[in-house]
Amino acid sequence: MSSSAKKRNVEPKQNVDTSSSSDDSSEEENDYKGDEQIQVDFEGRIPVDSDFHGIKQLLQQLFLKSHVNLSDLTDLIIKQNYVGSVVKQCDDDPDSDDDDDMNVDDDVYGITTVVNLTEKRSMECIKQIHTLLKQYSKLGDDRTVSKVEQLLNDENNSVGLLINERFVNIPPQISVPLLLNLRKEMDKATSKKMAFDFKYYIMICKLYKMDLTKKKSKKNKNKPAEPETVWSNAEEEIFEEMADCKYEFPVKDDSDSALGGNWHSNDSEMTPWRKVLIFPASKLDEAINRVSSMLQQ
Repeated sequence: MSSSAKKRNVEPKQNVDTSSSSDDSSEEENDYKGDEQIQVDFEGRIPVDSDFHGIKQLLQQLFLKSHVNLSDLTDLIIKQNYVGSVVKQCDDDPDSDDDDDMNVDDDVYGITTVVNLTEKRSMECIKQIHTLLKQYSKLGDDRTVSKVEQLLNDENNSVGLLINERFVNIPPQISVPLLLNLRKEMDKATSKKMAFDFKYYIMICKLYKMDLTKKKSKKNKNKPAEPETVWSNAEEEIFEEMADCKYEFPVKDDSDSALGGNWHSNDSEMTPWRKVLIFPASKLDEAINRVSSMLQQ
């Protein structure tokens, strides 16, 4: 199935932060500040074979050095391409010749999809995700460990891994149409007796924490400072409010490349973490609606 066979509409003309190094080669460029916003049209498309490396790269920034076979996971995402979308830059001229199409930016800027952690439990990459989730749940309390074990071990539960990844400089507004489209596609797949009728969703979210200890006043130097938290995908903070269970773990020893983002010198103190959110499938619509309302403010 070619990517042109079906396109999935997403929010158009997203403002994207860009930066560039300038040699100040002309006086006309003297006012350039290094950070600008440009408008770029994006569209959701069916994942196809040629998206393999782009999808895998996005999964890599989520899982980092975790022992998960990302090639197999990427293959699974592409194989079930009737559910989920990749984000690509729009082709402004759909009537252009094939030769011109070769020059169109075909990079993958995001992936929004869901993987069945219950039905696909026999796959090696899914087994590895089970192990990862169980391993880090032990950093939480006993209730967290019990909840994760119960969800992943009981074959009567239908648990979906909700994947919501994109370059860090793509604004959160794009998430709403992608999630709404995913919701419709899951309903359609379920009506065809496919295994997308979930009871629970699990999300692995990227966040960063800044150690404010050095910034404390001398007056409060004996009081531990609460770390400032920054969510890589701002909309996922709403999903945290929906969660029945959540836990987090640091990944500072892994290499987090923050793909596509602009990180300034004062960001060096930010430590990457991952937060796992577990929430009932019945709350997905509410979460999407709340994200939409938040982004319209």
